[in-house]
Amino acid sequence: MDHRFVGIPDLADVPRVAVVVDVMRAFTVAAWAFSRGAEKIVLASSDGEALALKESRSGWLALKDGAPAAGFDTVNSPGLIRSLDLAGRTVVQKTTSGTVGALAVASAPLVLCASFVVAGATARFLKAEGSGPVTFVVTGDAGQAAEDLACAEYIAQHLAGGDAEAAPHLHRARTSRAAADLADGVRRGYQGVHPDDVDLCLQMDRFSFAMVARQEDSLTVLRPSWQSRCARQPRSS
Repeated sequence: MDHRFVGIPDLADVPRVAVVVDVMRAFTVAAWAFSRGAEKIVLASSDGEALALKESRSGWLALKDGAPAAGFDTVNSPGLIRSLDLAGRTVVQKTTSGTVGALAVASAPLVLCASFVVAGATARFLKAEGSGPVTFVVTGDAGQAAEDLACAEYIAQHLAGGDAEAAPHLHRARTSRAAADLADGVRRGYQGVHPDDVDLCLQMDRFSFAMVARQEDSLTVLRPSWQSRCARQPRSS
């Protein structure tokens, strides 16, 4: 099967099936948010849009990458998200790479957002859908991020029916520049980074659901696969 691996700048057309990969940390954080009870995640194109959405909907929360900022409830860190009670909540997420990549292909018929923690579930969902060739959007470092490429290639190997050994892919991610940057942030005491972030991003198949992005009421909404089929038709907020 002829899959494609492209960076966000290389998206020349709208693919039929897109898997948007951000390991460190957007779609690891999203998976943890669902595991903590979040109903859905709305992907925002800017900090301003994220805050506006939060302010216009009662009970919505907003998160961004980088340091904590006024108006935002938390940051893009799995180590911090895992301690929150998000039961029934809507989370608005804005990040530098992951949400940008998802929004770039939001009009595709099928969009999944992925990281190592949902890699196996993502492959199973694609097989069940009979999706055919996949465009993997490698969001980090203009399509060259080692951790995102490793995850995308791991999923692609699953789709090909081959034996996908996790260890080499996880090693590439652990020795990536993104992992080094996160570790350096911890050493320097940067806010918005947790000491466990890298390890949490490298927990292969931690969760058993895929994450499906669809258009709902003009918003791009991410849902876990167990409830995503209920969201095929637009819903009110």
